[in-house]
Amino acid sequence: MAVAFVAALSAAAVQAQPAAFPNKTVTLVVPFTSSSGSDIIARIVAPKLSQRWGQPVIVDNKPGASGNLGAQQVANAAPDGHTLLMAINTFTMTPAIYKKMPFDPVGDFAPVAKLAEASFVLAVNPAVPATDMKSLVAYARKNAGKLNYATPGNGTPQHLAMELLKSNVGIDVVHVPYKGIAGAITDLMGGQVQMMFASVHSMRPHAQAGKVRLLAVTGQARSAFVPEVPTFREQGIDVMDGVDAWFAVMAPGRTPRELVERLNRDFVAVLNSDEVKDSLGKQGLVVRTGSPAELQALVKSDMARWNKVVSDAKITLD
Repeated sequence: MAVAFVAALSAAAVQAQPAAFPNKTVTLVVPFTSSSGSDIIARIVAPKLSQRWGQPVIVDNKPGASGNLGAQQVANAAPDGHTLLMAINTFTMTPAIYKKMPFDPVGDFAPVAKLAEASFVLAVNPAVPATDMKSLVAYARKNAGKLNYATPGNGTPQHLAMELLKSNVGIDVVHVPYKGIAGAITDLMGGQVQMMFASVHSMRPHAQAGKVRLLAVTGQARSAFVPEVPTFREQGIDVMDGVDAWFAVMAPGRTPRELVERLNRDFVAVLNSDEVKDSLGKQGLVVRTGSPAELQALVKSDMARWNKVVSDAKITLD
């Protein structure tokens, strides 16, 4: 009787153990359209992870609501590592912008690893009589409310970056949101808008063609893609250091710590391979990996920063 009881307990314990990871297809949920930064990263690392894990790794684009639809899918997924979110730092912005969130960005996710960064650059139309931030600020102050800036939409990183800059240097420029980055860049070159933030990679060819002028890059160091363009900090503006777009991977919130650490090791190893670094570098993405704890701290600090920016600028989305 006692032997049978012990055997039953042992069987129950075995059944209670989580299945080994991975034991089926792993899905990388990209909460934006194809060719976005998170999509580029996912499609480059997916085959490498598949080789490492011995299971298929697929990319599932789930755009909508500034990334909230894809994030919600992962928040509701089983915490077994087989459904992961390829996040961008809009993840830390939408909680301040949307009146209702379908998930808790802290409690419903387990940070796995930061993956990469992409610097932003402030570009102006060549007709704007400014060659650096000092002259741009002076010109904008003399023409308060008369200049426009473009973004790929309300609540995007480019939108919040400009609002952060506006509040810190004391300028009044009008927001013109577009449905995507392409139209915004086209109108910047055409002079319908005077300035905008965009990724260095997307703006470099237009600057080389003389269609836009680049005044400053975000981050603590100059970008290797446009080394001739100084940082904001070099020009006396220190609030733009951490405004670079960053990319990360998140797991559902109840994922076991041991599995999170395993996922971190595997993603970090793949991202730091020479082949992946080179592939991402050609897309304007710089590999920057770290621990789950570092990503968690980044998420919390960014949420606090963007909550203030959104509150000060009175930005809301339903």
